[in-house]
Amino acid sequence: MPRPEPRTSGPVRAGAEDEVRRLVPDVSALTSALDDGDYLADVGLATALFLSVRLPQPILLEGEAGVGKTEAAKALAKVLDTPLYRLQCYEGIDVGEALYEWNHQRQLLGIRLAEVRDVRMEEADLFGEQYLLRRPLLKAIEHPARVRPSCYWMRSTGPTRSSRPPPSSCWPKPP
Repeated sequence: MPRPEPRTSGPVRAGAEDEVRRLVPDVSALTSALDDGDYLADVGLATALFLSVRLPQPILLEGEAGVGKTEAAKALAKVLDTPLYRLQCYEGIDVGEALYEWNHQRQLLGIRLAEVRDVRMEEADLFGEQYLLRRPLLKAIEHPARVRPSCYWMRSTGPTRSSRPPPSSCWPKPP
């Protein structure tokens, strides 16, 4: 199966590293920026997020439902003024759910339309941009922002709602 052609030069954008250094020069600056965005992060979480954006590496946030994984990622995306692409990981997730897949219904419609119009359709025509369904990873890779988008992987463990309070590092600030 053909792979889609990337629309941009990739995840490294000219000036992106300098922009990230300007936005979050150190862990305390990131902690303050998260605090200004109504998210309280302890030193451990702030350090992990800081290293994630400065290296630059994606981050996997893992924990029980309701502990603040999504809010941490949203707050970080807000600090970086960049979109958040969320990928919920679970056992059995495949490349089609994470990266991309082809819109089979639209491909079949394209074939039928070509038949009705009596037009020859090449295999390559079936795997063009118009038939591509971009998933979170491909969206993040192709994003043309000045700062690399926040792409994070989330995996919940345990029950859907915890009766215990979340760890202090994951508490959003109260309204």
